[in-house]
Amino acid sequence: MEIKNIELRNNEADLQFELPLENDIAIVAYRWLDDKTLALDHTEVPESYEGQGVGSTIIEKVFQYLEENELKMVPYCPFVRVYIQRHPDWKKLQA
Repeated sequence: MEIKNIELRNNEADLQFELPLENDIAIVAYRWLDDKTLALDHTEVPESYEGQGVGSTIIEKVFQYLEENELKMVPYCPFVRVYIQRHPDWKKLQA
C-alpha cells in the first residue's frame, strides 16, 4: 500500500481527519476555534504503522486540505508543531 496515494477524509461528525489504512486508521483530531480556524489537537497513528511516514503523510494532507479550503490552524498537537519546525513553509497556515 502506497500511503501517499491514500485519500484524506474529513470526518466532520467526529471532528477528525482520517487516513484509512489496511485494517486501521490514522487520525488528526481537531476542533473549530472560529469559522476559518481549526485547532489541531491530536495526531494518532496505529502502532503497527509507526515509523513508516504515516504521521507525516497525514499532517501533509491535512495542511493541503486547509490550504485548499482557505483555513488556518493552531497547532496544539506536539507532533504537528515538530512537523512545522521541520517544514517551515507551512507556518503560513498558522492563525
